[in-house]
Amino acid sequence: MDTTTMQNGSNLTAILLYIGAALFILAVIGYVLAAKTNKANTSKLKKSEKQALHKKHKTWMLLSHALIILAVCSLGTSLIQTSSNKYSVEKLNYNAPIEVTTDKDYGRNHDEGMLTYEMKIPTSGTHSPHDLKFGFYKERPTYAMLVHNLEHGDIIIYYHPDAPQELKDRLDYLSHFKQAGAGVLAVPNPDVPSDKEVVVTAWTKTMQLPKFDEASVGTFIYQYIDKGPEKIPPEVRRGGGTM
Repeated sequence: MDTTTMQNGSNLTAILLYIGAALFILAVIGYVLAAKTNKANTSKLKKSEKQALHKKHKTWMLLSHALIILAVCSLGTSLIQTSSNKYSVEKLNYNAPIEVTTDKDYGRNHDEGMLTYEMKIPTSGTHSPHDLKFGFYKERPTYAMLVHNLEHGDIIIYYHPDAPQELKDRLDYLSHFKQAGAGVLAVPNPDVPSDKEVVVTAWTKTMQLPKFDEASVGTFIYQYIDKGPEKIPPEVRRGGGTM
């Protein structure tokens, strides 16, 4: 998705919003006219006049119902588009200069047993057959499960358990971003070096930052999300944690 596509998406959202609002106003006008027509249909009128007004009232009501349905569909689509665009990975394309280490690939077999890793914060290796949901974590799951997420192209941002709330809030925000069937996890980890504020990982990739920088983390996510050796379609994965 390039900038032009995103701009077109924003324009479409605005158009749908305006159309929905206009349809809603027209529907209200229709209901008002239907009410006036119904009020005018008194017992003093001739039968033919009463039938004509009844028909007119019914027409206004049907038209208004149809306009309300279209308005709800248009506004609903607009809200969905807005929600989708809010966490578009394209927004993280800061193109910041980042230093990324390419780690040794220790394989990707599955094992239900107790596992140990060569790396203190592993980015590959034998792992659990179960992975995790995307999102912000207050406790660290096992590396065996986290490595499985990396295999599917997820990004994991590790932070110190005693990190300030402001940092946690920014990581919580970043954990909502997705690309195809891959997402982002923010996880507390006592293994983060004391002179680093965050460690960001992808499959066989590590970036350590002495100070959290959203442009650098965003660039890492943009460059490496959904680049794992095993991709799962979004309609199957649905937020991670499906294996």
